[in-house]
Amino acid sequence: MGKRKRERADALKADRKERYQAGLNNVPTSPRKMRLVADLVRGMDVAKALFVLKLHPKHASNRLEKLLLSAIANYTGKTGEQNTDGLYIKEIMVDGGRTLRRLQTAPQGRGYRLRKRSNHVALELAVRN
Repeated sequence: MGKRKRERADALKADRKERYQAGLNNVPTSPRKMRLVADLVRGMDVAKALFVLKLHPKHASNRLEKLLLSAIANYTGKTGEQNTDGLYIKEIMVDGGRTLRRLQTAPQGRGYRLRKRSNHVALELAVRN
């Protein structure tokens, strides 16, 4: 490995150590429904976001709450700190996952297409200075 390539690899490795993230794949909820809840907590402090997600009536909030708890656990595992006061949700992205295509019977021998959508969620935490 050349010098420049090794320096770049070391820089990426150091950057990865400073990122506290978690992800969910193939969540059986449409991306649009998940984005509604994700937009509520984007940029919030972790404690406030957990409170909002716990009390929110939409089904997607349960999945996001578990994802946030996982990201907090990743933070405490990497840093060894139990205090999460300065922690906030830096980035939360909801992308479309695979779509299951089904047929629903319809009148006169036809079939309507059903698209059962899923999504991928990526969440990243950061420490406020």
